[in-house]
Amino acid sequence: MRGTRHRLRMGAGLLVTGALVLSGCDSSTKEDAAPTPSVSPTPSRSFTAGAAGVGDTYFPTYGNGGYDVGKYTVKVRYDPAKDTLTGTATVQATATADLSTFNLDLAGLTVKTVTVDGAPATHSRDKNELVIKPAAGLITGNGFVAEIVYEGVPKPLKNEVLGEGGFLHTSDGAIALGQPESASTWFPVNDHPSDKAAYDFEITVPKGLTAVSNGVPGGNTTTDGWTTWKWSEKSPMASYLSTVVIGKFRITTGQHKGKPVYSAVTTKVAKGASDASIAQTVKVTDYLETVFGPYPFDAYGGVVVSDSRIAYALETQSRPVYSAGFFRRGENTEVVAHELAHQWFGDSVALAKWEDIWLNEGFATYAEWLWAEHTKQYTAKQAFDIRYQRVPATVWKTPPGKPGVKDLFSESVYQRGGMTLHALRVAVGDKAFFQIVKTWAAEKRNGTATTAEFVALAERISGKQLDALFDAWLNGTKKPAQPKKL
Repeated sequence: MRGTRHRLRMGAGLLVTGALVLSGCDSSTKEDAAPTPSVSPTPSRSFTAGAAGVGDTYFPTYGNGGYDVGKYTVKVRYDPAKDTLTGTATVQATATADLSTFNLDLAGLTVKTVTVDGAPATHSRDKNELVIKPAAGLITGNGFVAEIVYEGVPKPLKNEVLGEGGFLHTSDGAIALGQPESASTWFPVNDHPSDKAAYDFEITVPKGLTAVSNGVPGGNTTTDGWTTWKWSEKSPMASYLSTVVIGKFRITTGQHKGKPVYSAVTTKVAKGASDASIAQTVKVTDYLETVFGPYPFDAYGGVVVSDSRIAYALETQSRPVYSAGFFRRGENTEVVAHELAHQWFGDSVALAKWEDIWLNEGFATYAEWLWAEHTKQYTAKQAFDIRYQRVPATVWKTPPGKPGVKDLFSESVYQRGGMTLHALRVAVGDKAFFQIVKTWAAEKRNGTATTAEFVALAERISGKQLDALFDAWLNGTKKPAQPKKL
């Protein structure tokens, strides 16, 4: 993300075994009889409620515990004239505990019916938690399928610190977008990046409107004045990276390296810098591949929107969404480089916990500097030196490795996060640094990661002890010394 300032069943019973006592006219004694076997009964299972939150230190109630989602199939119909949404979400998951109930995150919408493995399940609401009780307990290690039918008027989520995010009604449709949460405003979900999943979307809107989402486009069909648009993201995706943008757009399609390219620019802005900037997507991606390794997804693209509530760009997987404001002064490929870098760092390699947000934003910021160096605008060293001299004192007082909730998207996370990577580059040298970056992207592809894991990898590849460097740049509250080669 970049701000405007540059943002199963009940199983188990008891096995009872008895002894056969022989009698009759034979000469055997009691001692000669077969001994009664000693059999331990199979313990019955103890089913418990799944946790209403994954326990993230910054957002304890985000997500849910007790299961791991493999895939969501989300089918929604949205009527902009009435601002109403009806949907059916199918959640394919595996229990990681013996569950009597489990939760999904769902904000505001009304649930009509729920089934689990085809059987009706009871459900209740606790604010933004949907609590589901299957007809039978879910056994750890077993897969299950939940289907939720729901409807209502979607409402965005408001956070005093982080602003408004989620499903937003617009003058020509809607935009579902936001960080650190947004998905739960339009479908039931385990809304935390630690539980990534594949997604299929079917979005039905009035004829004449386009519905753009993540991944590979699956075409569209129109019946009785409504058009259904299909999209598929097979690579695991964090829930906040899902999006749908509904409206009128200038659409550009194509192929690059055997993968579809699909971009959309709102017709609310005149054709020009926005279109030209998004057209550079594959060119920027090709360069970033030389630095980070193979592009991790099956599709390319971008979406430009114009809405006063969205003054940022977000790295929605395979198809970033950009505020038109980034292109008011002309072509801007730096923001494109930033959001495309996130496809590796933030999307493919996702956060295990929100505290480590610098792993996303530091890498994306540094990618801007690398792109500028590649295009001969300025070098990464020059970008670092300018910031080292000129960033506000608050940047040095706010540790990007532990920014706190209110500073989660602060300038420190972005700028000092990028500076941390340059300090690492200086310390270990270019060869080791770029090997670290490529190895990080490769080894953590489609997974989640932590700062501690990155530090361990950097030390393994460089052969150097780096605790002091990372402590100063990520956790200190004073301006670190200029980096030097170790």
